[in-house]
Amino acid sequence: MTNIEIPLGKRSRLYRFFEILPGVLSFTMIILLFVLSIISPVAGTIYLLVIIISTLVKAVGIAVRTIQGDRILKRAMRLDWAKRLNDLGNAHDAYDRLAGSSSESYGFEQHLKNLRMIAVAEPGYYPKPSEIYHAAIITMYNESSDVLIPTIESIRDTTFPNKRIILVLAYEERGGEEAEKTAKALEKKFSKTFKDFLLIKHPDGIKNEVIGKGGNITNAGRALQAYIENKKMRYGDVIVTTLDSDNRPHAVYFDQVAYEYIVHNDRKRLSYQPVSLFMSNIWDAPAPMRIIAVGNSFWNIICSMRPHALRNFASHSQPLDALVEMDFWSTRTIVEDGHQYWRSLFHFDGNYEVLPIRAPIYQDAVLSNTMWKTLKAQFIQLRRWDYGASDVAYVGTIMLSKKRPMKFWDLFPKFLRLIDGHVTLAAVAPIVAFGGWVPLITNYQSRSLLAYHLPNIVSVIQLVASVGLFITIFLSLSMLPKRPARYRKSKKFVMLIQWVLMPVVSIVYSSFAAFYSQTRLMLGRYMEKFDVTDKAVKK
Repeated sequence: MTNIEIPLGKRSRLYRFFEILPGVLSFTMIILLFVLSIISPVAGTIYLLVIIISTLVKAVGIAVRTIQGDRILKRAMRLDWAKRLNDLGNAHDAYDRLAGSSSESYGFEQHLKNLRMIAVAEPGYYPKPSEIYHAAIITMYNESSDVLIPTIESIRDTTFPNKRIILVLAYEERGGEEAEKTAKALEKKFSKTFKDFLLIKHPDGIKNEVIGKGGNITNAGRALQAYIENKKMRYGDVIVTTLDSDNRPHAVYFDQVAYEYIVHNDRKRLSYQPVSLFMSNIWDAPAPMRIIAVGNSFWNIICSMRPHALRNFASHSQPLDALVEMDFWSTRTIVEDGHQYWRSLFHFDGNYEVLPIRAPIYQDAVLSNTMWKTLKAQFIQLRRWDYGASDVAYVGTIMLSKKRPMKFWDLFPKFLRLIDGHVTLAAVAPIVAFGGWVPLITNYQSRSLLAYHLPNIVSVIQLVASVGLFITIFLSLSMLPKRPARYRKSKKFVMLIQWVLMPVVSIVYSSFAAFYSQTRLMLGRYMEKFDVTDKAVKK
């Protein structure tokens, strides 16, 4: 069986090669523009245009996928998933009742197929809806009740029965006495709301653990396992969802996950990925943070439209039996969410997929107590996310291993997409923004006509690409939550003009954060502490 753990201590030469690779490629993309432009303005121009045009093509695809994804998400959110889930419990009667009807609701034809499939199956082959439980693990460090209470209430207010929800509040010992006091107060307040309220403390200073969320949720997962065993329940009847302290699932989320869990035969080898929307406090966050929040939200919508490339991100759900087999999540990385995809893929010998759930989990945009702290906290959050480049070494080493758990040519395209995502994130934004001037500056004395006109050519292409930005702006305005009474109507105009900051935000945050993380990997200065993002609340 393949060892799915990240190595401790000194890395092998091959592992170090793959750790260095993303940073080398990112820096090379930018350096190559200068080198080619010095050698020949034509070569530099062709290289630049290839990057810009490919970016334009991607921008068009992103715009189309965003529109499609937004439409499907809204249709799925309007469905009565609790009713559909209950239909599965009496599939034969439900099929007879619905077969002659017509409906244009999301997934109606597939629902009929699922009912027919369950109706003709042997009794006990498919789990019964009444036997499914959800365990929601909420991680807590030092967040206040103002952040945590709305999260717990959002779980309480879902359409899934509270009597079959086990709430696990996983808090850190390093959060101190105040955190423990808050956790116990929440336990007292909500102790009778759910089937059970488990309060689990994660000890500080555990050997071979990085300081991060992975250790906390793994500790909570093991406690949940012991609880399930004590209650004589079956692992396969429990679906585990991990939530940050500010994550609020949509009302239909748990019902939709349970539905998809039941109707898929390979349910143990699936995880269930909602759409993360960073919209909860969007009116309160500063303009740069709003742009990043909207961009991340739309990217998650787009990813839900590309199941073949979908990865675990932030909150996600996975069956307890699968988690027990692989000893839950990695405790050796600060990006346990994205890493869980590769960990699961290798544990199940390549037979593992992430299933998109057409329901959102709402999260906060970055907001701290002051503007400066907010700007800093946003960079810290993005550099932590971008440290997912560390998975390149993890995947690359296993891919070249003689004991790899899946076929090389099945894994290789996934590996290429992994590298491309991180390199593109780092290098493309500055190249598109400033690359048009490089052939002109490096060939100023030669007075090349092509180099002279290149900035204008690039500007025209960028203007065409801005169509995608306009679509983003339009959709972002339509997705805004209700404006708080403390803000005037003119605030919506601010939400419009904020997009002039888009180029600056893309470079200063997205690109620089990616370069920061990749450079740390190149130098072997590993990020071994999860810097918790500040979560301030405006009242």
